[in-house]
Amino acid sequence: MSAQATGIDADQFARAWHDWHREHEARRAGRHGFLAITGLHWLDGEPARFEDAPGAWSSGPDGVVVALDDGEELFVDGSPVRGEHRFGVLPEREGVNAVWGDAVIEVAKRGGYDIVRPRHPDHPLRTGYRGTPAYAPDPRWLTTGRYVAFDEPRPTTVGAVVDGLQHVYDAPGRIDFELDGRALSLTAFGGGASGSLFVLFTDATAGVTTYAASRDLRVEAPDADGKVTIDFNRAVNLPCAYTEFATCPLPPAENRLPIAVEAGEKMPATAAESPQ
Repeated sequence: MSAQATGIDADQFARAWHDWHREHEARRAGRHGFLAITGLHWLDGEPARFEDAPGAWSSGPDGVVVALDDGEELFVDGSPVRGEHRFGVLPEREGVNAVWGDAVIEVAKRGGYDIVRPRHPDHPLRTGYRGTPAYAPDPRWLTTGRYVAFDEPRPTTVGAVVDGLQHVYDAPGRIDFELDGRALSLTAFGGGASGSLFVLFTDATAGVTTYAASRDLRVEAPDADGKVTIDFNRAVNLPCAYTEFATCPLPPAENRLPIAVEAGEKMPATAAESPQ
């Protein structure tokens, strides 16, 4: 049993989980969420046109450029754009959303490459989405851990669901914890300015009942003593579990847990093929 499982009101715990998961599902199925993506287009120096986006797109040392035809228009930061527009050099894992009618054209950088990913709210993957199955919430999978900061953040290179693509994350530390009497550890990545963390992991359920490539777990910022709360009931799928147009990272090798974590989201019916 986990360190926090005793003394918890199971009904209240379950209600809180269902509220959280309902909100998570609503965000996932948002009009311009990743279920609305209709294509993943890799840019280079040769202008290219795509059926699901206006204009001709290219990328070079000065960043992404789109050349719109007469009568074509995008809105960037609320302002109309016509003719040629330069998005500039985009930071890794960031991007710009340009509005085109009821669609959004995501312009971003992933793994060092500039991409265009149109998001159309009428995409069948989104309109036909019926939810993601999950294990019943169980306090057994709620535990406490200790965050151990590295002397300095460690650049950590991980693979991706896209062949040949790599992601580099700064890992500020690791989380040590115990579950079912076993001492375990996960390398953690920074989750934002709030000091929160996130971990990418697999376990013995991967490819059986849960998505094979990876699951994502968010962890609130450690307290002054380094204590963190880990709730595997809130482990969720990455976009690549649903669409082939994702560039999701794989977990670092040390984050492949040797136990079956029967908690959190299961494999969706729409799961795409991904690396084991």
